[in-house]
Amino acid sequence: LHSTNQTINDMKLATSTLIIASLIQSINALNMQVPQNKGVSSRREAFSKVLTVSSSGAAIAAFAGLPNVALAYPSDETPKTTTRMGGLLEKYQDSTRGWTILCPSGWNKFEGEVGAYDVKWQDLVDPRENIKVSSTPVKSTTTSIAALGEDVKAIGESLAAKRNAKLVKSEERLTEGILFYTFDFAIADGTHQLLQLCVNKGKIWSLDANTTEKRWSKREELYYNVLGSFMPKLV
Repeated sequence: LHSTNQTINDMKLATSTLIIASLIQSINALNMQVPQNKGVSSRREAFSKVLTVSSSGAAIAAFAGLPNVALAYPSDETPKTTTRMGGLLEKYQDSTRGWTILCPSGWNKFEGEVGAYDVKWQDLVDPRENIKVSSTPVKSTTTSIAALGEDVKAIGESLAAKRNAKLVKSEERLTEGILFYTFDFAIADGTHQLLQLCVNKGKIWSLDANTTEKRWSKREELYYNVLGSFMPKLV
């Protein structure tokens, strides 16, 4: 049973990695094709063209319906989460890659698999409960996840369609000058996932937290605090 669960988890990881890679290719292609002195409408046209003709295939094409690529930011800052929930969370700092997070206390920690994740934490009992941080370089001209567009819900619905999932909620927040997009997915196979994306220091950062739908109500607060604590820089 453990072997079967691990195989399923590996398949999900491969799918998530493909989708994130497609996002990165889309952002990079957009930066290469749009002149620096053009306005939002030109960026939108180029972005649509990139998604339509890209050789990356269906995963990128799913984003062709995004309504715009306006580089907008929330008007108010949201403080980084600092609560440790009475010891359920503990601070972790990756000095080499340059990020910090509050991770679940006592969970198994795994160093990265190339092309998959940088660090993963996994529940001691159920490997389906896990949290992964990954990063991939983007063009230096990409400074915000807003390059994907300002309609966070539309982006989330496109991602959900590729994952055979339902988008439960989507939101954006600005923390310490960095824009974060967060998506809440109920996946058809019984998995519940939170996915958070941001861009900083020339990389797109992906943080996903996974559990079963049955366990979601017990993990929701903890997972949201983990995502809210993540900062892709050392402070």
